Parts: sequence; structure tokens; C-alpha cells
Amino acid sequence: MTTPLTMAPSRRSDGTPVLTVSGEIDMSNAGELDAALSGALSGASVDGHALLVDLSAVEYLDSAGLTVLFAHAPRIELVANDLLAPVLTISGLVQVTTVHGMGS
Repeated sequence: MTTPLTMAPSRRSDGTPVLTVSGEIDMSNAGELDAALSGALSGASVDGHALLVDLSAVEYLDSAGLTVLFAHAPRIELVANDLLAPVLTISGLVQVTTVHGMGS
């Protein structure tokens, strides 16, 4: 059974917009992620901060989710967990956007 995708927008005290994502990201819900990122980025563009996308509670990320993240890569930074490290590294996403939180 898959873990449902949940997303919660917020803002840090310094004004940085944050989208906290948890669950599994796959082709069944990648469109929801894309819409949430687009919505959060429309607000982020006003104040000049990159959108921080917190993926630390994401348990699964497939190619559909990667495609969405690549599309928004110039305007986002990611917080990832060690589970996502291989897919983010092999896909090359770590080379086109800042990724925080991956162990060495």
C-alpha cells in the first residue's frame, strides 16, 4: 500500500517559502506536486527567495516526480533524506539545484 502524498506550504521567519512534502511521489500524483510547486513559486517570486522543498519525509520518488522537480529546479532548493540521495544523485538533480540534508 502506498503512502498518500501530503504537501503543506509555510514560510520561515526569514521569509523563505517552504513546501513540506511527505509520502510517495509517483505518476499518480506528480501533477499535484507540480501544481503545489507552481502555486508556491508564484508567491515566492514576489520576494526573491528560492522555494525550499522539504522532501525529508518522502519515502519514494519515481521518474514522474523527478521530471516535476527538474522543471522547477532553477527556482527551488531541496531538503532530502538519505533514502532519496541515490536517485537525486544519479538523475543529476543535485547538479542543477541545491540539495541539503543528504549524508555523505
